[in-house]
Amino acid sequence: MRWTVERIPDQNKRVFVVTGANSGLGLATTRMLARRRGHVILAVRDEEKGRRAVVEITARQPDAVLEVRRLDLADLDSVRAFADRLREDHARLDVLVNNAGVMAPPRTLSAQGHELQFAANHLGHFALTGLLLDLLTAGHDPRVVTVSSTNHRQGRIHFDDITGEHGYKPMAFYNQSKFANAVFGRELHRRLTEAGSPVLSVLAHPGYTATNLQTSSPSGLTKLLFGRVLAPLAQSPDQGALPQLYAATAPDVAGGQFIGPDGLAELRGRPTTVRLSPAAADADTGRRLWQLSEQLTDVHFVFRPGP
Repeated sequence: MRWTVERIPDQNKRVFVVTGANSGLGLATTRMLARRRGHVILAVRDEEKGRRAVVEITARQPDAVLEVRRLDLADLDSVRAFADRLREDHARLDVLVNNAGVMAPPRTLSAQGHELQFAANHLGHFALTGLLLDLLTAGHDPRVVTVSSTNHRQGRIHFDDITGEHGYKPMAFYNQSKFANAVFGRELHRRLTEAGSPVLSVLAHPGYTATNLQTSSPSGLTKLLFGRVLAPLAQSPDQGALPQLYAATAPDVAGGQFIGPDGLAELRGRPTTVRLSPAAADADTGRRLWQLSEQLTDVHFVFRPGP
């Protein structure tokens, strides 16, 4: 049977954090989890947009359990503040969906001086995962779902120019960030398994999906290509969110899996296990990126076996 949202198990009493939950894939993911009675924390940079998303969801589902909390993934101070506040109010977290991202902006540096795409797409999620790992370890069937892209197969880590100071190209550094997501998800799986942790690390990608990712950050020809020329080929956010929903909720998911669409070139379709590039699965690259990420975020994971 091809998997659909109707097959999401009841998520009553499960607590989710979805980054970038106010639009696109994040909003679709939040909507579907709330429909299945999940308690969803919308981690958003713009709280007003987050509140509007809540109004949209509760208009159709008045009993939805939703929270809006501010999180700017490109600012590590914001990431720490979010994690601290969450720990004050919640004793456990069941699923973290590392969904938010930016795509192909002009070269910009974060508050801590990191290239914006690497900061928001990878470093922020790396730090957030590490800071919430104790809550996840206490969760029920706990999972970290990190959203990558088919673009990870064209990416590499520019270890000698991580901020793009000497050769920034918007799409190349977007591909770097998606490659980093893939490497992180696989390396996290290796470390969780080695520690005997109950937390699963699962990767997902949405195929080609029409969201504001393609129009809010890119400029010039990139914006024209993704925002207009290729837009008719894209699937809806509800369809694109299926792989990460599957990764977050399906009972048969295993740690280390990469879930994407089953259609031609993985552009669209129903969730299935897809191929992670050999470069992203390379253990040496995983260790090197992990060490760099610890250095840049000052977040050091503490792995524990389950209760």
